[in-house]
Order: sequence, then C-alpha cells, then structure tokens
Amino acid sequence: MALFDNAGLFSEDQAVTATAASTNSIDLGLMKTPVGAAGALVLDAGLSEIPILVQVTTTFATLTSLVVSVEMDDNSSFSSPTTVARSEVIPAASLVAGYKFRLPCMIPEGTTERYVQLRYTVGGSNATAGKIFAGIVASRPGAV
Repeated sequence: MALFDNAGLFSEDQAVTATAASTNSIDLGLMKTPVGAAGALVLDAGLSEIPILVQVTTTFATLTSLVVSVEMDDNSSFSSPTTVARSEVIPAASLVAGYKFRLPCMIPEGTTERYVQLRYTVGGSNATAGKIFAGIVASRPGAV
C-alpha cells in the first residue's frame, strides 16, 4: 500500500494520448536565510530520496511505447527543464492497468532547481486510450 498526499500528486488518472507534462508540478519552495547567516541556504533536491510511484490506471492503446521522465526547472513554466531521471522505454504490450514504472528514486546531488514535474513521452502514434496516476509516496512498495 502506498501513501499519498494531495500536495505531492503529479497526475490523478491523467489521460496521456500524446507527449505531455503531468497535470501538476510540485514547488519545492524557496530557501530561507537562517538568523545570523550571510545568505540563504542552498536547495539540493539530490540530498535525499524522493520516491515516486507512476502507475497505469487505464490500459494504453495504439501507441508504440511510453517513457516517464522527471523534470526540474527554476521557473513554474518549465521553459528550460532539466531531465534528472527517466524510466526505460516501456512497450505498449506492458502498458496495462496496474503496470508500475520503475523510476530511480534518487535525484542527482547538486540538483538545485525549485519545481518538479513528470513528462510522458509517447513513442509511435498517439494513444487513443491510457491513463496514469503518479505522485510522491511516503514509502515505496517493495515490488516497485
């Protein structure tokens, strides 16, 4: 069983019929300046694990494959995103309801960008069906 918080959801049964970003992005916040310090602390998202569960909730149809990437950017419009993690290319035959993507749960150390989103990259033709649920989980099931 996975535990989610609404603030950590990227996609809630999001239809993925073409390459697209997750419905939601997550703001990791601004770093503050501690009392007596010369400057603000530096955000480094790579200093701790960020477990993400991405699961197919409706079987995909007509596409060839799907890749899920974790993107970060310094602005909420994601005008210049950096890909910090990526799943393998998953063939259509595997994209059935219940399938869980394997994503590295470690973001590389030195990742200092504030906003996080997922990108779903469709291979081949656009999908005519297929939905995803994705979010940061309090703990990752052992089988993921």
